[in-house]
Amino acid sequence: MLKVLIPTLMLVPTTWLVPSKWLWPATLTHSLLIALVSINWFKNPSETGWTFLNSYMATDPLSTPLLVLTCWLLPLMILASQNHTASEPTNRQRMYITLLTSLQIFLILAFSATEVIMFYVMFEATLIPTLFLITRWGNQAERLNAGTYFLFYTLAGSLPLLVALLLLQNSAGTLSLLTLQFSNPVPLTTVADKIWWVGCLLAFLVKMPLYGVHLWLPKAHVEAPIAGSMVLAAVLLKLGGYGMMRVLPMLEPLTKELSYPFIIFALWGVVMTGLICLRQTDLKSLIAYSSVGHMGLVVGGILVQTPWGFTGALILMIAHGLTSSALFCLANTNYERTHSRTMILARGLQVALPLMGTWWFFASLANLALPPLPNFMGELMIITSLFNWSGWTLLLTGAGTLITAGYSLYMFVTTQRGPLSTHILALEPSHSREHLLVALHLLPLLLLMLKPQLITGWTA
Repeated sequence: MLKVLIPTLMLVPTTWLVPSKWLWPATLTHSLLIALVSINWFKNPSETGWTFLNSYMATDPLSTPLLVLTCWLLPLMILASQNHTASEPTNRQRMYITLLTSLQIFLILAFSATEVIMFYVMFEATLIPTLFLITRWGNQAERLNAGTYFLFYTLAGSLPLLVALLLLQNSAGTLSLLTLQFSNPVPLTTVADKIWWVGCLLAFLVKMPLYGVHLWLPKAHVEAPIAGSMVLAAVLLKLGGYGMMRVLPMLEPLTKELSYPFIIFALWGVVMTGLICLRQTDLKSLIAYSSVGHMGLVVGGILVQTPWGFTGALILMIAHGLTSSALFCLANTNYERTHSRTMILARGLQVALPLMGTWWFFASLANLALPPLPNFMGELMIITSLFNWSGWTLLLTGAGTLITAGYSLYMFVTTQRGPLSTHILALEPSHSREHLLVALHLLPLLLLMLKPQLITGWTA
């Protein structure tokens, strides 16, 4: 555990002490080494599932893939941000990298916490660097509004969680994940218990986000700089899913009845956000709404509470993290050349940048869940477990997958195919930095096809 955490902590002094001409290469190399060391977490020799254990932090098959994804993303964010922060003063560049590093520190502590309260504190702590990233480095003046939305939605959702956890501590006497699973289930009967149930899940549903409390997400995504969008899409939304998977076993007898409205909202959200995507003009906004749709499937898979649903949810979270982040990187390469996020203004780019067009094609296919990819495995397992729970869900999930295919292809065709726009006179060629960046997103996806049991969680 500390092999990764201490180097990540030491990345902060490195960022501030290294000479300015070496700032980006040094931090990139350092973070890549951390990412490579973190792959070691996949070795899980124990029988109980928990490894790398000390009294505060541990990994198990559920948190390991998310931890590795977190560590993998930091070098990619540094790679992606290099160009658009190049014009800023060196101190601001250092501050930017420090915020990204602090985000990784909080996320490692959140995903590996064995104590629910520690998880809660780190869950909240990720708000602060993200808020700074959105409100300071965002592109438009609208970013302050987006930051306000982000802050208040998340805080309003997570204050009930704190109260719920303190009540749980009082009744169970412990909040350690290692012992809570063995404690006696509390007979939850009164109305207050049902409110407590909602309090436990609300924070995670807002973070996911569930359709209906999702309005902060498109705003935050559209206004955030590229690294903000990447970490939001790839890791911060997964905090919600991870939290739900951890907390649900404690809410046992009630979930059967109380989860109905949330499953319905989630599946309705898959269809609705897909339809919203079909009529988006803004590229980043389209990718952001598609995230809401995919996370709706994940919420459904988790709340059904079957091994298949849990496994599918975890696979889809990891696959979506890599795909969505890759799409944001590609959208950013377009934005850095055309200085516009409107899709119709940047059409026909395949003619000018053919290799970028190929990357776009791969990322769009991954987004619509093409068969051998992990995205497909995750969606199929979730749809199967939902169908097993109730046949009617097939109407919503089926419509959702069709619409997903529709808007993914619409995004690809609008930005890449057709004649090059006449107003585009001079395009910068694509750089090897950008190709490396997208390759490092899509290669793990392709490699996970060969060994999916790394990300199937407890059931493997």
